[in-house]
Amino acid sequence: MAILSVNLNVVSAEESLFSGAIESLQITGSEGELGIMPGHAPLLTSLKPGMARIVKKGGDEEVIYLSGGMLEVQPNHVTVLADIAVRGDDLDEQAAIEAKERAEQHLNDQGNDIDYAEAASELARAVAQLRVIQATSKK
Repeated sequence: MAILSVNLNVVSAEESLFSGAIESLQITGSEGELGIMPGHAPLLTSLKPGMARIVKKGGDEEVIYLSGGMLEVQPNHVTVLADIAVRGDDLDEQAAIEAKERAEQHLNDQGNDIDYAEAASELARAVAQLRVIQATSKK
């Protein structure tokens, strides 16, 4: 008999954002996009800024922005430990656009005091937030 669902917990430093049975999880790991389904092989990986697209048992979908963290997959349980996690509906589009513009400006500045790694990281987080907002508004 096939396994139809797996239990998922999405936790950030501030709160637990999701706990329940899911049919699938799409998430951005350190090596690329991952699709987690019931019966997935055990896995431990770091996460890049991006979205967690959750298909709940029954077919409802939820999108959560993750700034990074860790993913652990066990036979009957999946855990996402996020640095920062925000539901897609709770993201501020204007703030994300402003953060993206600031990061792009920092990357384009020719000054000597620019931390390019930090500016690139800021840009990645802002772009990921905008992608989550777009995915959430398409529903």
